[in-house]
Amino acid sequence: MEAETIENGEHSALRRALARPQFRRLLSAHTISRWGDTFNSVALVILVYRLTGSGVKVAGTVAFEIGPVLLFGFVAGSVVDRYPRRHIMIGADAARAVVALLLAAFHERLLVVYLAAFLLSASSVFFNPAAASVLPSLVENDEIVGANSAIWSAAVVSQIALAPAAGALVAVAGAGPAFTINAASFVVSGVLIASLTVPQRAPSPPSRHRDDIIEGLRVIRRSGLLSMLATVQGLAALSAGATSALLVVLAEDHLKVGASQFGMLIAAIGVGAGFAPLALQHVVDDVRRRRFLFGPYLLRGSVDLILAGTRNFGVALGALGLYGIGTSTGNITFNSALQASVPDRLRGRVFAFYDVVWQTARLASIGLGGVLADHMGIAVVYWMGGSLLVAASVLGFVACPEIRPVCDPSS
Repeated sequence: MEAETIENGEHSALRRALARPQFRRLLSAHTISRWGDTFNSVALVILVYRLTGSGVKVAGTVAFEIGPVLLFGFVAGSVVDRYPRRHIMIGADAARAVVALLLAAFHERLLVVYLAAFLLSASSVFFNPAAASVLPSLVENDEIVGANSAIWSAAVVSQIALAPAAGALVAVAGAGPAFTINAASFVVSGVLIASLTVPQRAPSPPSRHRDDIIEGLRVIRRSGLLSMLATVQGLAALSAGATSALLVVLAEDHLKVGASQFGMLIAAIGVGAGFAPLALQHVVDDVRRRRFLFGPYLLRGSVDLILAGTRNFGVALGALGLYGIGTSTGNITFNSALQASVPDRLRGRVFAFYDVVWQTARLASIGLGGVLADHMGIAVVYWMGGSLLVAASVLGFVACPEIRPVCDPSS
């Protein structure tokens, strides 16, 4: 931690976090990497559709992005808790840069595109829990919410600002330059992380990765808090996977609007998601309070129920702005609560576990949601999705134990 003195009461948590040079390096690396991700995701969707003309094959890229989380998530958590996290992030960025460059050169084959999507995701499986685990060591405890708010806001603003530019670039020059920009973003991110000073951790005792994984799962199972959060997270993912993926179906079949109005719906989510982190730090006194952890699920569930019951475009537009607020606040408070409650030695495994829970339920949700939309209509998907989110919120409020630091069995 830097030696500079920062008066806790003088500035907001976000401003205090931004005053720390080491956190600013991590934030810059995150943000620049997000710039590349935006160009990559837009180009990937357009490219696959141009190559195949198939919506199903476009959706297939999602499966190739989720697969590595399910295959490597637990191993990644063990690696992140055992080896220097800065080195893991640098290695992941280097691997992603190489894959993105190869994709830029050989993107005319669908198999190459799918393989690249798989490998980029596989590298992110190691990068993401490492970055989440490092953050608390770069800021003070009361700055964690502000730090997460800064990272989330930068990501949302980047997506809103750069997605149109990415689409225009692909339209004019093809997908190759967009993938090259993605590769460059990973190189810059890696250089920034290489300059990061991360406090050294105590060396881990010798053990096998399998034993580390089993220990992490045992800690989660024995912790009433972590087990309940996993259940709530799973219910939320069962809802969000389908409703997010099928928003375009809701727009066309339920609201009866075209492509331009659909773009406005997406923008409304982005505006809400971008606004919420800036306001969150001013209203949150303790991120581990139930109303901040589980209230966002209730808000998002209510929005889904509104969307299922209305055909008014203006109502849907306003509701999706609220949905963006719920998404932002939910992600920030969830990550901040884990970072504040889980011992450093276990953070990688815990974050990786929740990634696996989320992506498993999300994949099931997408499949089930598609079937329901085809046979029973899109409104049913949103009725069910909203009900699941409300149930997740109620379960959290009623059954979640008092949120306090998780016991480390090794201490």
